[in-house]
Formats: sequence, structure tokens, C-alpha cells
Amino acid sequence: MVLALLAGVCAGFGIQHLMREKNAGKEYEELLESVTVEPEETEEPEETGEPEEELAEEEAPEEKIEIPIDFDALKEQNEDVYAWIRIPGTNVDYPILQDEEDNGYYLSHTIDGEEKIEGSIYTEDYNSKEFDDPNTVIYGHNMKNGSMFRTLHNYEDKAFFDENREVYIYLPDRILEYHIFAAYVYDNRHLLLNYDLEDPLVFQQYLDEIFAIRDMNAHIDSTMEVENNDRILTLSTCNAGIKTQRYLVQAVLISIKN
Repeated sequence: MVLALLAGVCAGFGIQHLMREKNAGKEYEELLESVTVEPEETEEPEETGEPEEELAEEEAPEEKIEIPIDFDALKEQNEDVYAWIRIPGTNVDYPILQDEEDNGYYLSHTIDGEEKIEGSIYTEDYNSKEFDDPNTVIYGHNMKNGSMFRTLHNYEDKAFFDENREVYIYLPDRILEYHIFAAYVYDNRHLLLNYDLEDPLVFQQYLDEIFAIRDMNAHIDSTMEVENNDRILTLSTCNAGIKTQRYLVQAVLISIKN
């Protein structure tokens, strides 16, 4: 009877865990719908009767960028939200958070402050919120239901790597566009504590290490030039549940729209 009871308890915990995994990230799907801003329709210019040559000489008005995320609504929900990440071709479409007092808080807490296994997409306070560091490291869980950073593992496929290279970071006042140049398995060392990337020589050495990777399962675009005055993103997630490994996808900043 005792064994049967223990088996029942274990089964109950197992089912509960599976349900949590299955429903992980549901609140973020609803959040995406509520904070997505539809682009405004642009009006056609009125006919002025002026010759086309004269119109061409007039200074064209600067186009105001449209941020597709309602940051005011996000801030009302949680002040720790400061950016949004979107990677076309993947399920990555989430707010980025940073807790000022506890770097590990969003490892296990959602944007609503609930303790859940999926946590949030987040950075640590070793990085600024301006994406002006040599390397901004963004963390997310590898959830079995495909949420959070699970679809980063799609970059293990060479064809997918070649065809899906854009990463967009939305801030309240600008859009940062990055281009992916590397995806590979790495050890679990803390990159920002193990490398003084503010030192250009160290940063260059670190970049050289990446481009020197010869693992057949890694995808490194050796045709791209990434230099020590560039700004890169490192997206970090678990690798097959192996605690000593991380799967990294890295991209370099190529444009800023504001």
C-alpha cells in the first residue's frame, strides 16, 4: 500500500510537471496580442499640380519609425520590461526584462511575477539596457512545448541557419537590427564574468575564438567580418538538459532606426 501510494504521488507530480510544460508561455502569447501595435496606414500625397522636377527638389520629410510594441502597456504591467526581441522564422517574440536586485529572479518568474518553470526572457545587470555593451547576453529557457528560447535550436540545421538570420530588438524609441553569424554548443561559463570584453584586445580574442570553432555541429559564417568595435548579441539557452552546456546563437548589430 505504501509503495502504491508513493507511486501515485510520483505519478501526480509527473502529470503536474507535464501540464506545466505543456502550458508554458501561454501568458506571453496573450501578451503579444495585447501589446502589438498595428502599423498606421500612410496617406497618399495630394496632387499639387507642381511639376515632378520641382517636387523632387523639395526635401522629403523624415519618416517616423513605428515601434510595433506598446511599451506603455508593458510598463504598466511590469516596470522591469525594457525591450522586446523578435526573430522571424522562430517562436521568439517576447519582452526582455531585467531585475535590478536579483539577476536570477526572471529565471523562474514570469512578467506577472508568478513563479513558473518558463520564467522570462531576461538579461543580467552586467549589461546595460541600452544594448551598447560589446556583448549583450540574453537568457531564455528551452521549453519542450516550443516556447521561450526552444526554437533557437532550429539553428542546428544548416539550411535554417542560412535562411533565418535577422534578429530585431525593439526599444521605446528605436529599432536595432542584428544579423546572426554563429550558432553552436558552448560550455556553461559566464561570458560576462570570464571575459573582460570592454578591453578591445580581449574582445577581439573572444571573437577569434568563435570564428576558430571547428565543431561539425556548429554553424559559423566565416564570410562575415565582426570586429572589436562592433556590438553583438548572445542568445543563451539550455542544451538537451546538460547542465555543463549552453546553446548559443550570436548576432552582430547592423543597423539602428530611430
